[in-house]
Amino acid sequence: MKNIIRLIIILAVSSYTTLYAQKYDVEESNKTISDFKKEDPGIDKFFSNSYGYAVLYSVGKGGIGVGGASGKGTVYEKGTPKGDVRMTQVTVGLQLGGQKYAEIVFFEDKEHYDRFVSKDFEFAAQTSAVALSSGVSADAKYRDGVLVFTMAIGGLMYEASAGGQKFKVTLFGEEE
Repeated sequence: MKNIIRLIIILAVSSYTTLYAQKYDVEESNKTISDFKKEDPGIDKFFSNSYGYAVLYSVGKGGIGVGGASGKGTVYEKGTPKGDVRMTQVTVGLQLGGQKYAEIVFFEDKEHYDRFVSKDFEFAAQTSAVALSSGVSADAKYRDGVLVFTMAIGGLMYEASAGGQKFKVTLFGEEE
């Protein structure tokens, strides 16, 4: 139990540092894109055909009953970096542990991308992510103009919980 608590504390500190790390860290996001393509080359079609996408290169998550997650990354429009994105999440339910993962949110068209970057955006609890593994992207489909892939980086989390993700985008050149 002590090790689990230590892991949660480490992930909480890691999440805090990730959230307030250097602005405009596009290099980390580009590396994450590369990692996703290595894991499943079929995902390249989403990078090529989506109107835009948000890359969260490091998301820390932890919980005991009530959990939370946070991460930071870059939002792209037609393959060009356009701004910073921050994500926060609160979950409630059966959960124990901590984990670190990367997440990419694809936007099928301009309408869904514009909605994401124009105001605080939130996924409902029923929005599900596809855990990336080789070949999984072949059957992935957009739902309401959005498609989410995640890739584990480390940690262990037992979870049967509900919660939504909230995103905040700051386009390059805008004040926070």
